[in-house]
Amino acid sequence: MIDLYGMSSPNVLKIILALEEIELEYKYHFVNVAAGDQFKPEFVALNPMSKVPVIVDHDGYGGDRYTVFESGAILLYLGEQDERLLPRDDKAHRLKITAPGYLAHEETVAFDENQRVTVQLKRAAARARGPKDPDGIDSQSPYH
Repeated sequence: MIDLYGMSSPNVLKIILALEEIELEYKYHFVNVAAGDQFKPEFVALNPMSKVPVIVDHDGYGGDRYTVFESGAILLYLGEQDERLLPRDDKAHRLKITAPGYLAHEETVAFDENQRVTVQLKRAAARARGPKDPDGIDSQSPYH
């Protein structure tokens, strides 16, 4: 069982998507950052940087409780739990870092007009086409 601490930020939603994709059982704990909940001693004990997301895997390495924070690190940790996110064969070794890193930085999670979660992956090919691709993505912008 995994406890996920977060709010409705894109980084937290990436973790939710990963957990759902690999079908791991988890319990969501809302952290109200607007009210300063991330500075409470019980949360700082989980993440001394006072940031969400944080996961606590009660069946972590060796069956021990294991805490992970920062979305990229969490995605890597979850990827190690299931071959669907991080293949284990040697041929796919370079993807073990590339794929979660790509997801951590290139995935946009948003709510649509019906409050459903939508995911948009920005295409790496856009960078190869120059400053603007046909979809209007500015490949030179640091915010694409």
